Amino acid sequence: MDDKKWNREIKQDLYTFLSDYITENKKSKFEEVLRNRTRHVTVVLEDLYQSHNASAVLRSCDCFGVQDVHIIENRNEFQPSKDVALGSSKWLNLYKYKQKEHNTKACFDALRANAYKIYATSPHKDDILLDNVPLDEKIAFVFGTELEGLSGTAMKEADHYVKIPMYGFTESFNISVSAAILLHSVTNRLRKSRLSWKLRDDELLDIKLDWARKVIRKCEVFEKQFLKQRG
Repeated sequence: MDDKKWNREIKQDLYTFLSDYITENKKSKFEEVLRNRTRHVTVVLEDLYQSHNASAVLRSCDCFGVQDVHIIENRNEFQPSKDVALGSSKWLNLYKYKQKEHNTKACFDALRANAYKIYATSPHKDDILLDNVPLDEKIAFVFGTELEGLSGTAMKEADHYVKIPMYGFTESFNISVSAAILLHSVTNRLRKSRLSWKLRDDELLDIKLDWARKVIRKCEVFEKQFLKQRG
């Protein structure tokens, strides 16, 4: 159901109503996970076509508490593998950009409208090393395909370039490893900082409602019952 126009009181009442159909263990898990969720950091995936890598990145985002993933589909459709993702996409907010001619720019514009700085991940640019990425502003890390990397548009439109230090002969990590290393480093630093990196109360409620709908079988039936009771 479309609850975008509902006020917080209605949403809270609905979640309380739906909670009767969720186990105590599951509700406790919701609260535990949400305490460590963040939108201070987000991930952008441009034209990923290998399902194994796409799925592994989603799994890393869930494990490190990154709630949002932005998916750009210029040429390739994003198709994560269920066997690798292990249901992680169920708990994330996925935003897809595929309707416009310039989807990469549309994604970046949307992120900047929400005060994100765009960091293109590249082993070929000596701009900022991973450990030196400033955390005082919201960060969007952009990853490209295994073979071609990021598009020219992504490289041109990015605010900064971030590089993971490497000491071997191989030119780069694969994308799933890069994402895991990067997210581990940044989220670990965030949690040790005094920055306000946690979700707001209204965001927590929206996500709990979304998760409740995903774990309750035929949830729409109970929602209709709730709305009927409210008149």
